[in-house]
Amino acid sequence: MKAYIFPGQGSQFPGMGQDLYLQHPAAKSLFDRANELLGFPLTDIMFAGTEVDLKQTNVTQPAIFVHSVAQAAVTATFKPDMVAGHSLGEFSALVANKVLRFEDALLLVSKRAQAMQAACEKEPSTMAAVLGLDDETVARICAEITDEIVVPANYNCPGQLVISGSIKGVEVACERLKAAGAKRALVLPVGGAFHSPLMQPAAEELAQAIQGTTFAAGICPVYQNVDAQPYTDPAKIKENLLKQLTAPVRWTQTIQNMVQDGASQFIECGPGKVLQGLVKKINKEAEVSSAGF
Repeated sequence: MKAYIFPGQGSQFPGMGQDLYLQHPAAKSLFDRANELLGFPLTDIMFAGTEVDLKQTNVTQPAIFVHSVAQAAVTATFKPDMVAGHSLGEFSALVANKVLRFEDALLLVSKRAQAMQAACEKEPSTMAAVLGLDDETVARICAEITDEIVVPANYNCPGQLVISGSIKGVEVACERLKAAGAKRALVLPVGGAFHSPLMQPAAEELAQAIQGTTFAAGICPVYQNVDAQPYTDPAKIKENLLKQLTAPVRWTQTIQNMVQDGASQFIECGPGKVLQGLVKKINKEAEVSSAGF
């Protein structure tokens, strides 16, 4: 069975999507529509911008989203048995499996980026990558820090977990995690504590937009970040998406569940190959590739 997977923030690079734009009218149409809806030349920044330009949240998230959706749209063999997306990538997955319209999802992604940026500016916070410890140990140590906010945020693959919270909380957690045997506990150069309770203001703002958006029955199950389970019911998909900003991304569990449900091929739609690497670390037997076009 084929599982199509969609990357999140961090997969961007200068020049991303230009080949799609130049070679495929259907992709060009999506990129041009994105420029129109966003009110700024997204494609100019994607194709000719610098790494710094692409790290602006209001640019990064729409750029990765549009690239991913366009790649799926022009892939002749795109017939998913199941889909999933890492954080932001869940919105791309929901367009690819026909739960959301492209235009509706793009506006949600733009709103999400703006709301997350505002939450970051409201309270300084950060994230850190933890390598070489099991998930249970990381979660336990975070839970033991009660005077600051610090929680598991991204379960990326066995032995690789990202924590998120207040600057002090993450710093304390890193010291304790290294003392517990972590190979590395490295603070990341990010703008805030994504997928933590500190994103609650952003979640509340995004919730209003999500509630007002129409969700349809998908053509295949989407495995959602909040619990790594498959869903086809539009109401449940919407409910889970509402929780996404403050809940951890359970990517390890998602891939494990997809394999258990029959997935043997994982095809990444979007810039880079980050998710392919994570899939191989989760299940060495899985076949991984990038979407062709």
